Parts: sequence; C-alpha cells; structure tokens
Amino acid sequence: MRYGCDYWGNKVDKATRLKKLYFRSSHRGSKETDQMLEPFAAVHLPVMDDAELDEFEAFLAEQDTDIWDWVNDKSLPEDGKYKALLQKIQSHYAITATEKTS
Repeated sequence: MRYGCDYWGNKVDKATRLKKLYFRSSHRGSKETDQMLEPFAAVHLPVMDDAELDEFEAFLAEQDTDIWDWVNDKSLPEDGKYKALLQKIQSHYAITATEKTS
C-alpha cells in the first residue's frame, strides 16, 4: 500500500488521501473552480492510481485562475505539464454536457 503525505508531511493512507483531495477539489476559494473540480474529483479520484493522484495533488496546488484558464483552453501550462490530466478533465465535461443536452 502506498501512502501519500498531508500538508505537514505526515503519512496518510489512500482513503484519507482521497478524502483530503476531494475536499481540496471542492474548497478552492473560487466558486467556479470548485464547481468544475468537485464533480470531476467525485468520479475520477477513486479510480486514479498513485501517479495520477500525485499529479492531481500538484495540480490542486496551482492558482485557481491558472486552472480555470488551462481547462478552458485560454492558456497552457508550461512544458506540457498536466496534459493528460487536463484532457481527462475536459473529456469529463464534454461527456457531462452531452448528457445534459440529451
């Protein structure tokens, strides 16, 4: 079993890590970013492997304005950072939008 670390560097089990990441996804400070990341996290966090969780955790450390711009294709992160994660988030919303219009 792989452990993550909390803000203070203490080891946490995967279930606790998922709860913390979900909370951070829905309590960012920007309502728009909260509403964008919370549904994605609810669906995708439980099936992410440790490397994907590490990437998502780093992604959550970014500024809300940057995340919003990246997901909405207004700008790109440097060096192709988060490319796979951004595609996954964008795909999640493309599917969700299609379901709502059907």
